[in-house]
Amino acid sequence: MKLSSPNGVALKWTANILLLLIGVVFVLPLVWVVLASFDGSATLSVAWPKQWTLDNFQKVLTPELSFLPLWNSLLLSAGCAIVTVVVAVLAAYPLSRYRNRFNRPFLYAILFGTCLPITAMMVPVYSLFVSLNLIDSLGGTILFMAASSLPMAIWMTKNFVDSVPISLEEAAWVDGASSMKTLWTVVVPLVRPGIAVVFIYVFVAAWGNFFVPFVLLLSPENQPAAVSIFTFFGQYGAVAYGQLAAYSLIYSVPVIALYVIVSRALGGSSALAGAVKG
Repeated sequence: MKLSSPNGVALKWTANILLLLIGVVFVLPLVWVVLASFDGSATLSVAWPKQWTLDNFQKVLTPELSFLPLWNSLLLSAGCAIVTVVVAVLAAYPLSRYRNRFNRPFLYAILFGTCLPITAMMVPVYSLFVSLNLIDSLGGTILFMAASSLPMAIWMTKNFVDSVPISLEEAAWVDGASSMKTLWTVVVPLVRPGIAVVFIYVFVAAWGNFFVPFVLLLSPENQPAAVSIFTFFGQYGAVAYGQLAAYSLIYSVPVIALYVIVSRALGGSSALAGAVKG
């Protein structure tokens, strides 16, 4: 029987303590959100509510403050995710299956696109939207958010398509299927878990995007929840902490629900299991 050395035990305890501290750093803000949302006199400090109340939720659950912004967020995020996933699949398939000298430079160009800061792009984008009369347009904002999400989505989707054996497509080709039909009837069903990952990634990024809608959407009736949450920050540093916490809980529900629904639908299994016999 081999005994652990004193150095190994000390290193293990040190690692556990560091992990515990990191966990506390992440958990404390979540604890504050939950407690402050039910506290009628919430402050910035984490404290047990003296009197539990639902007044904060009653104040924020209004059509102007919650329902319409959440609906706009759903339209923006779902539209952006759907457009991004469809285009990413169409771009990733030829990059995965057809080899030529332009593949590597194109992939490097896509990788460079992931490095561009969105703040540096907004001035020319705003000028372009003005010239095309797309300012304060949900459709135009969806297209721009999808375009900014495409580089990473293409990279992720290509990796999933690479995992599909080409022998399955060759069998479909023998039966007379075209490349496009093979893509949608063979490849896409097999990479559904990967597409779900890309969809959730893009949806969550669009759901929490504040800067792009703040610049491109001017009227209050078109602004998403990520922008309307700014309402709780008043002038001269005054913040309605209880309402902000309650709104944050409501704001996080759709993303959590999406994750649960997708994970249950996929069941955590890969569609490739049993697709090819060795």
